[in-house]
Amino acid sequence: MSLPRRALVTAAALASALTLAACGSSTDAAADLAPAKGSTAPNGTAVNLTPQQNRVTTPKVDALAALVPEEIRRRGTLTVVDSLGTTPPLDFYANDDRTVIGVEPDIASLLGNVLGLKVEFNPVSWENIFVGLDSGKYDVGISNITVTEARKEKYDFATYRLDILGFEAKKGSGWKVTGPKDIAGKTVAVASGTNQEKLLIAWNEENTKNGLKAADIKYYQNSSDYYLALSSGRIDAYVGPNPVAAFHAVQTGETEVIGTYSGGGAEVLGKIGATTKKDSGLVGALNGAINEVIRNGSYAQVLKRWGLDAEAVPTSEVNPVGLPKPKQP
Repeated sequence: MSLPRRALVTAAALASALTLAACGSSTDAAADLAPAKGSTAPNGTAVNLTPQQNRVTTPKVDALAALVPEEIRRRGTLTVVDSLGTTPPLDFYANDDRTVIGVEPDIASLLGNVLGLKVEFNPVSWENIFVGLDSGKYDVGISNITVTEARKEKYDFATYRLDILGFEAKKGSGWKVTGPKDIAGKTVAVASGTNQEKLLIAWNEENTKNGLKAADIKYYQNSSDYYLALSSGRIDAYVGPNPVAAFHAVQTGETEVIGTYSGGGAEVLGKIGATTKKDSGLVGALNGAINEVIRNGSYAQVLKRWGLDAEAVPTSEVNPVGLPKPKQP
């Protein structure tokens, strides 16, 4: 992935700030997160923010369910760990402040359908996703986790979406980002410990090597903070998961995505994967289930529901080439 998510946002909080957001750029952080134009995904689809999600469902496939490790089959529950925060449409709370909604829970639910398992969601802080997977507390992480070569040493991945990063700036800035030279001398915000931070650092190194000014990197962990900084002009852009940037831009009408980039960098097509502890025996069943929902069309329905049609993968892969390890000096 991409983004540690710590401060919680709910659909109720978004809705309550509607009036403020409609008045233009506000210094109120809640207003910066609110949908000024109603709850609509970037593809124009109306977004359901209620606990009654009416999720897309799909039938159980016995042959794939048989691939699930016996302990999990006996339990009958797939424990899914995710990281909740201000990141619609990935995963966030419905307007009851309790129900987990978003594209990640929808995909997890489809996998549970195919494998004949009840899905149990466990929202935790970003770093605790991996602590929980390491300890065996959770079966699988479905939380916009990017496949990287370093992570593949400890985890297995079954891919289910492209990893696309988005640069978000104020609307009408007249600035586009296609590569390193475009951020030279700019102030760009990012969350620490993420793949996009590594991207900015690498781009700064390339720019200084080529005689260009480095970007001033600012660090924010909560989206309310970086959106406030963006609206007040303290930063020129923020880089994070494109689904979040695109969704926010269409809600507020005050920002726009000025460039997208592969989360895997220039040499690798970045991919998001369902993440399990290495050699836990579950990745084969997950891979099969993802390919089943791709085949039967329920996967496409889920992505369309959240405006993420462009991030679909044609097939799920187990442990594909990931974001390379940083080069040693």
